[in-house]
Amino acid sequence: MELSDIRKEIDQIDAQLLPLLMARMDCAKKVAQVKRRTGVPVLNPAREQEILDRIVDKAGEYAGTIRILYTMLLSESRGLQHALLGSGKNLRAAIAAAPHAPARTENIACLGGPGSFSHEMLQTLYPQARPGFFSSFGDIFRSVESGEADLGVLPVENSYAGSVSGVYALLMQYRFSIIAAKTMGVHHCLANRSGDPHDIRSIYSKDIALQQCSNKLQAMHVPLCEAPSTSAAAAFAAKHPEAAAICGAVAAKENGLRIVERDMQNFENNRTRFVVFSKTLCIPENAQKVAVSFNIPHQVGSLNAVLSRFAATGMNLTKIESRPTEEPGFQYEFYLDFTGNVHEPHVLDLLCSLQEELPRFSFLGNYVEMA
Repeated sequence: MELSDIRKEIDQIDAQLLPLLMARMDCAKKVAQVKRRTGVPVLNPAREQEILDRIVDKAGEYAGTIRILYTMLLSESRGLQHALLGSGKNLRAAIAAAPHAPARTENIACLGGPGSFSHEMLQTLYPQARPGFFSSFGDIFRSVESGEADLGVLPVENSYAGSVSGVYALLMQYRFSIIAAKTMGVHHCLANRSGDPHDIRSIYSKDIALQQCSNKLQAMHVPLCEAPSTSAAAAFAAKHPEAAAICGAVAAKENGLRIVERDMQNFENNRTRFVVFSKTLCIPENAQKVAVSFNIPHQVGSLNAVLSRFAATGMNLTKIESRPTEEPGFQYEFYLDFTGNVHEPHVLDLLCSLQEELPRFSFLGNYVEMA
């Protein structure tokens, strides 16, 4: 048999399969009508497991493939039912009532001190704001929670060192709303009081900054020490003649340091992405990114079934993070960024259906990704 003959056979099978799949989705619509009338929940785990067990038992060597296909089919059927039933009324109401901008942008919290990269980003986005400087990510979240700060600005990932896992953990813990994100080029310099490299006995900086400059730092054979921020490292080096800092040129100038070497970073195109977050939900009119977090059941194919829902609606996932929860048995919580605007019906329907089904689901904002 030639390849062309096999392809014709496949086309014939598809011609029979497609109407059956469409008919099955039509049945899901009918199920939604009954559930609307009777008040029965959309999700029925026992019924779905019964279907999967029956199908897999008959699938022979293709059991694994068929399980995944049917898991996705059942997930899409539920999504259709949720949309028809208008699930997620509380979330729909919160999104409809959300303002386009935060009420106040006068006091904004960031990491480090004057001249830190977070401070530079804050000044870029909110030049009229009063900065509040903090030495830890947790302190920034607590300041926003207490109302001391109107917003917080934090780094979330670097093009070389990857995600700032501590920030994502706090985003999932506090469930605040992201309202904006922006990426900036980050150029690290080595600086000390004298400007003489022979005076350097130790080098201080934020851990992720040391990672970004690892190639040149390893060649120096000098002890590396962590500091709360790059600006804190610069402040320390200003008081200790034997110490140097990896920091930005602005932080070096703010602390009276002299630059020993510029562009210490491993790659010229070193970039860090920052997010702005608020305690209260606000959704800019031109928002094009959505952030959510959730737990998933500890079952085969459960994450794949959730991710397939995004693909089915044509939305592109741009970020996925996971972290273990405090629950026993290595349960995980996930953070997702994807493209979309929650005022588009298919995006809102997806969020509402996931909220109905996933443990600890949180909508973490619909925000603007600035160039």
